[in-house]
Amino acid sequence: QAVLRLTVSDNGRGGARPGAGTGLTGLLDRVGTVDGTLVTDSPPGGPTVVTVTLPC
Repeated sequence: QAVLRLTVSDNGRGGARPGAGTGLTGLLDRVGTVDGTLVTDSPPGGPTVVTVTLPC
């Protein structure tokens, strides 16, 4: 199956979590409506890396 994968990273403090008022919850909901996935890797101290995978 073909997919579109987008990875975004920053140089922030880390610690971002979906459901913590970060706006990631809205993104997670939107991605889910098209059967995609959103993975967040955000260790304390950063960086935060968000990867979205969408079916084509």
